[in-house]
Amino acid sequence: MNSTSSAGLTPGRHEFDVDGVRQVYHVAGSGPVCVAHSGGPGIVWAYLRAPHLEDHFTMVYVEPVGTGASGRLADRDGYRLDTYLRFLAAVVEHLGEPRVHLLGHSYGGFVVQRYALEHPERVAGLVLYDTSPVTGAEFWSVAMQGLAAYPQRYPENPEAAAIPAAFQQAISATDDETLTTGLRGGLPVYFADFWARRDEFAPFVAGVQAWAEPASAQDPVPFDVRDRLGEITAPTVVIVGSYDFICGPRWAEQLHEGIQGSRLAVLEQSGHFGHVEQPEEFTKAVTGLLRP
Repeated sequence: MNSTSSAGLTPGRHEFDVDGVRQVYHVAGSGPVCVAHSGGPGIVWAYLRAPHLEDHFTMVYVEPVGTGASGRLADRDGYRLDTYLRFLAAVVEHLGEPRVHLLGHSYGGFVVQRYALEHPERVAGLVLYDTSPVTGAEFWSVAMQGLAAYPQRYPENPEAAAIPAAFQQAISATDDETLTTGLRGGLPVYFADFWARRDEFAPFVAGVQAWAEPASAQDPVPFDVRDRLGEITAPTVVIVGSYDFICGPRWAEQLHEGIQGSRLAVLEQSGHFGHVEQPEEFTKAVTGLLRP
């Protein structure tokens, strides 16, 4: 691993190289350092921006390799969990902080779980946000059932009826534009009640962008750290939206039960984006890590 520039926690965009590949990250706020890893994979980092948290933490938002201004891998099959773990470790090392808080959303939660297991001495606290300790056939079956049932929640809304098809367009896309269009079209399923607040959420949806190469890459085996959760000793909060169809309460409860002393925060009026749907409640859950 080769980092070629000095660490920086001043506000704004920063970049350095990891084995010749550009890694970009963004710094905002003040307080203890919290490194945030977005989901996807292949989704723009900025959707995870949480201004309320920046009043309590120096937030470091990783721009995952293969997306945005960060570099691209020579091998498109290289976009795997081990790769994101290696780049996250490089960011933490580059920052020069002996210990940091970590916030992982969705797939980003897989990355920070692995980091916490492999580098426990560097973790001051852990936020596992709408994520899971396991994927695989059962995980995806539950998610697809939730997707298929979504139109039934809004039987009079033809736009809701179109959501499953838009989602399928996204997951089968082979180019960035088709993926981004499909993802934006399918995003309402990720919210507790998108239609009641669509004007409020419109800028969020318009800002979502995705890249097909990292999004379509597959790890050789499904993610599963259930038998290792007991090794996580850092203070941990597990946050989940009640209406999250893909990383819902079932998986959050497994994390909470497996990590001794963890706190479980259920956001009753949120789906997959509680930091947007219930920002005050989300912030309160995260800042609980700063209290004894």
